[in-house]
Amino acid sequence: MPDFSNAVIGIVSGLWKRATVTGQGGLLSGVDPSSFTTADPLRLWIIQMGIIIMMSQLLSLALGKIRQPKVIAEVLGGILLGPTAMGRIPGFTQHIFPSQSVSYLSLVANIGLCLFLFIVGLEIDLSTIKRSVRKSLFIALSAMALSFGLGVAISIPLYHNFIPPSVKYTYFMLFIGVSFSITAFPVLCRILTALKLLDTTVGVVVLSAGVCNDVVGWCLLALTVALVNATSGLTALWILLTCAGFTAFLMWPVRVALLRFARFTGSTENGPTMFFMTVTILIFWSCSFFTDIVGVNAIFGAFLAGLIVPREGGLAIALTEKLEDMVSVIFLPLYFTISGLNTNLGLLNDGITWGFTFAIICMDFAGKFTACTITSRITGMSWRESGTVGSLMTCKGLVELIVLNIGLAANILTPRVFSMFVFEALVLTFMTTPLVSVLYPPKRRVRATAGGVSRASMGDPDEDKSDSVSPMTDDQPWRSRFTVVLDKSDHMSGMLVATQLVCPPSLKSSFVATLRSNASTRTSDKVKMPEISVDALRLVELSDRTSDVMKSSAVDTLIRTDPLLSVFRTFGELNDIPVSLSLSMVPYDDMAGTVADHAIRYGSQLLLLPWLSPSSNFSNTSEDLSGSHSPKIEHNPFEAFFGGSKHAGKSAAAIHSHFVRRVFAESKTDVALFIDPAGTGTGSARHIFCPFFGGPDDRLALEFVVQLCANPRISATVVRMSKSRASSGAVERPSLVHLEEKASIEMLDSGYQMPILPNTYPDTFYGQANTETHFQSETANNVLWGRYANFQLSNDTPPSLSAALSRIKFSDHSSPLPLHSAIHLASAHKPVLVVVGRSRRLAGENHTSELQKILEERGCLGQDVIRKTIGDPATAFVTSGCATAVVVLQALNVDTD
Repeated sequence: MPDFSNAVIGIVSGLWKRATVTGQGGLLSGVDPSSFTTADPLRLWIIQMGIIIMMSQLLSLALGKIRQPKVIAEVLGGILLGPTAMGRIPGFTQHIFPSQSVSYLSLVANIGLCLFLFIVGLEIDLSTIKRSVRKSLFIALSAMALSFGLGVAISIPLYHNFIPPSVKYTYFMLFIGVSFSITAFPVLCRILTALKLLDTTVGVVVLSAGVCNDVVGWCLLALTVALVNATSGLTALWILLTCAGFTAFLMWPVRVALLRFARFTGSTENGPTMFFMTVTILIFWSCSFFTDIVGVNAIFGAFLAGLIVPREGGLAIALTEKLEDMVSVIFLPLYFTISGLNTNLGLLNDGITWGFTFAIICMDFAGKFTACTITSRITGMSWRESGTVGSLMTCKGLVELIVLNIGLAANILTPRVFSMFVFEALVLTFMTTPLVSVLYPPKRRVRATAGGVSRASMGDPDEDKSDSVSPMTDDQPWRSRFTVVLDKSDHMSGMLVATQLVCPPSLKSSFVATLRSNASTRTSDKVKMPEISVDALRLVELSDRTSDVMKSSAVDTLIRTDPLLSVFRTFGELNDIPVSLSLSMVPYDDMAGTVADHAIRYGSQLLLLPWLSPSSNFSNTSEDLSGSHSPKIEHNPFEAFFGGSKHAGKSAAAIHSHFVRRVFAESKTDVALFIDPAGTGTGSARHIFCPFFGGPDDRLALEFVVQLCANPRISATVVRMSKSRASSGAVERPSLVHLEEKASIEMLDSGYQMPILPNTYPDTFYGQANTETHFQSETANNVLWGRYANFQLSNDTPPSLSAALSRIKFSDHSSPLPLHSAIHLASAHKPVLVVVGRSRRLAGENHTSELQKILEERGCLGQDVIRKTIGDPATAFVTSGCATAVVVLQALNVDTD
């Protein structure tokens, strides 16, 4: 029966016949605001929605801690609001969910369900199946066949024990078979996202098989509903033929016409226009209406309407973004509440009922798990991967609830059997996440090959380039392979300037010209300039939104249309820099690990990170920093970074600081953090100031300055800073920098386990080093400083190195306040780029007290987050505002030999 259409007509007719306006006085006139009247059902509906949304959100927060999908919370919330739990409170159901109001709730729930199926249709991209079409079809169809057979087998005893004879066994058998064979594709996508499996071989196969299962499953459901609603076999045949013809009509003429219309309105280029949205919504409701009146169900038409929306230019994704929030926040929890009101787990009150319930759970799980595991193994996957595929395909969730509700509305299922299957769907969906976590832990996962889901590259993304890196020598420490991280448009200017600095277009040509000019007089000098290349890694945060999951499936297209990557590609072409482009869509918690892993795969020698404060305006750079300052400074240069000390950890920049610190901790290569206070790059800065305090990070900073000065337009001043006398009683111990993670991590020097501190962001911990390592570090400092500061030209000296060192001025400086002195020396150059090591690892002095004085002078107290992120010297330069930009480096190796 066309229940949806009848419900709409009945409710609209009832409201139309209302002749009087009641309750105008409302609460002030003593009217109970929660009382239900057909004349004004809105008030109670608002109360119901508030309770439903709060219940689902609270449960979602709690279950999200154990990484359960949101659908579990919504289903459980609906059950708790029904007769199973809160319905047992006297007067609760009669007062909050009276039977007269259920029709209004059902109407809104069905509207939301149609919208959700429309989004499911938008989400399904049939091109996903093409990635592994044979494997996916084999897995999906074999699993559906075995599950349907097991469903038919258990339907026989279920029918004889729980179903009245008035219900035809054939209809009951079809519903049980369909509910067994179906997999919840929307829930499956969210589980893959939560478990970070989208870019693995398992994730790609499961997505493709899920699409096949979903399409075939909805076709089976349409067939079942058509047979149930038909009064005879001939009528059922006509319904099926009508639906088949309507589907063909939508998939060819209407789909092609809608694509041309989208191009005509510019929706494929600039997103859906208002005109296109209007036409699409009309088509959506027309399809829902037609399939409902012919005797199938409105949701099948909504699903077909989603399938025909063009995918070109990300149009389906943009359309999903406009609809998904309202559907997921309001409509779906309401639908689950309607299911919960029909679910009474109290009916499972005897041994036979529970025995059948556990039999349903075991047989449903065994059918999907066994078939998917065996077929996956046959197609070449390992047993671990095959078992993971089988576990994921057992996920039920929303789709099975839709099937069950249709069966209950058609009186095919009794409330007891309905409750048994709702419990089964809840258990199987809940089992999926922990089972997959055990079978397929992160260390066992295999990344997808080219064309994977969440990662793509222009070129050959899977080529391991770590062995093709040009070796660096002491005489020529040039780094030639760079990874540049792009995450926001605000960071683009800084990253372009940083890339221009490390590989200027004139660098290679100047080396070649120098080599040619010296070829006749120095034939023994056979220096080969390494090929410079840059890999731009675009990071996009992946949330549990439907649109984000769709974007992850279309990442191969996004890498060619992303504006940031397009700008960087053009920049490389204009400057003759070989640029490769990569794009990764990962959850925020995985971004740092993704950057570190990508740098290893690419064979990067230096990782460039951005840090921008566009609203900061450093001033007072001409002050004499060695003199006294007024303690009251209104401007705080860290306000733009962290939103002030009172709101540390709440701004977007503070979250970005957390990301930077995690990259520092997890990176397996050298890292350079480019701090761009003004958001304009280095501007006209052509002079570099580098304070050398000692330690592996400062040694890396010195080598980096030498490479930058290979550019004829760059000059530098390098000062070796030392403390003339101890101005404070404390002397800092030699240290290694580590970041605290969610769990304790093992330090590199010893087995000491670092405790977790009760703060928002990881704290910086300084481990001890012995006298030997401290001596080795001092020796390495002296050797490197002597090599460059006391450089003497010889026949064996590469011309590129001698040209770079000729533009650097080396000097020594000793002061009781080395940070103040370094700031004063840097201020002598306008504008200036400061290059400094991140930490003073294995050094012998402590800048903590001096830095505290600088922060007090500038009115920047309470800035521990930035100090722990970039180190004490860099914090001093950022505080003073003397630098146009600051580059903070952290070395990979902590060994001093």
